[in-house]
Amino acid sequence: MRRFYFAQSIPECPSRFCPDLYKRCAAVFAQTREQAVMDLSNLGDGMAVKTAIIGLGIMGRRMLEHMLLHPEFDVVAVWDPDPAACKTTLSLAPDTSLAASADAAIAAADLVYLACPPVPRKAYALAAAAAGKAIFLEKPLGVDVEESRDLVAQIDASGVPAAVNFTQAAGAALQGVSAAARAGDLGELMGADIVVTYAQWPRAWQIEADWLRFRAEGGMTREVISHFLFFSERILGPLDLVWAQPDYPPNSDLCETHVAARLVSATGAPVSIMGSVGGAQPDRQELTIKGAKVSRRVSDFYKDAMSTGNDFTPVDEDPHDPRATSLRAQLDDLVLLIEGKENRLATLAEALRVQILIEAILAGKSAP
Repeated sequence: MRRFYFAQSIPECPSRFCPDLYKRCAAVFAQTREQAVMDLSNLGDGMAVKTAIIGLGIMGRRMLEHMLLHPEFDVVAVWDPDPAACKTTLSLAPDTSLAASADAAIAAADLVYLACPPVPRKAYALAAAAAGKAIFLEKPLGVDVEESRDLVAQIDASGVPAAVNFTQAAGAALQGVSAAARAGDLGELMGADIVVTYAQWPRAWQIEADWLRFRAEGGMTREVISHFLFFSERILGPLDLVWAQPDYPPNSDLCETHVAARLVSATGAPVSIMGSVGGAQPDRQELTIKGAKVSRRVSDFYKDAMSTGNDFTPVDEDPHDPRATSLRAQLDDLVLLIEGKENRLATLAEALRVQILIEAILAGKSAP
């Protein structure tokens, strides 16, 4: 039987992702663990996992859609401080229960999925952990490295199941490339190339998430390149940043328009990054894992192709609905995480490593 600690009370939630929630969460964590104990051992015994979703932008609504289709999840509460986001969510899923506050959503669930922007995410994660709830966080883990180190330490100490939603973690592309690398099919691993280009940022479907266009929390490096760095570390091992050059609009608080970087693995395998925004062009999102015998290229997160020196050819047929296939795999492994079983989801430690690299790249310096 797995046991998870929780505090006697959950902090009051703010009207709009409040900053002082951090202080109240710290007070909750300071209470002795002997105050209360929660038994979550029944979650793996055929009962759907009662889930709350905090943050109802495009990612929150997308996850809601796919959790409603998954037999092992029961979305019992959703919440967002923006009434318009709540209205849109209820128009898409009218039977969904809208909580009065983040507190109420957390209290109703056994699992809390956090799809809010990075800065307030820590407060809600700590509140959920203090309540003994399992946590599934959107990436990035955060934007302040020291705050994220503290977040990881506190969640680890709480003992609750927790993971970060790097969407390729349980997907076929990462599993296929990993298996090929382990079997030696690629030959010596020579490094990786990450290429990301867009005509505009944010992309049209992201416009409502206005924070994505600002330097403080947004940008393609945090939102997209982070996925490919996570993938690269799963194949090549931990990376160190050698140099980075981000470009920002002058006299502006907007996010980067271009980025270039070089990283290196413990074996000396280089990872090159090139990202740009602007110009009439289709979106391009590619990671190439380069092997001496065979290289594998993953495009748009799921299209896996291989080359022995000639043109890249598909490894498998594309799934009918790649997003649904990817999210289903993530949710299947989320069930395993909650049950205390081996799973492929990104750990908090992995997400923190990626964040450290990403923030160093955006600062234009070597990682600490």
